Amino acid sequence: MESASLYDRIGGEETLRILTDRFYDQVFEHELIARLFKSDKDEIKEKQRLFLTQFLGGPALYSEVHGHPRLRARHLPHAIGEEDAIAWLTCMDRAISTLDIADDLKKELFARFPQSAMFMVNS
Repeated sequence: MESASLYDRIGGEETLRILTDRFYDQVFEHELIARLFKSDKDEIKEKQRLFLTQFLGGPALYSEVHGHPRLRARHLPHAIGEEDAIAWLTCMDRAISTLDIADDLKKELFARFPQSAMFMVNS
């Protein structure tokens, strides 16, 4: 029997909508990284939700709409330092901590992000 994806185990789309909203409530106000998120806020949140769906083992929604994620290439126009990545991770950790899911799932979910966040560092 196939095990359920992390996407399914955390509650799928509903949980990701909550996570994305709570995450970006912090990011858009963060003194260090808000500068990286100046375009349409609803579009940013929707792209992140689509990406996270795919990233966590759900349907490949991001690729269907926007093509291959090409994370590093899409982030290259923005100067991202290690401090920015840490700030991003801090916001994500705080948003995850508010979810109504088991603590072990919160830990597993957060563990998916540090390597990708650090991969975005380009300055």
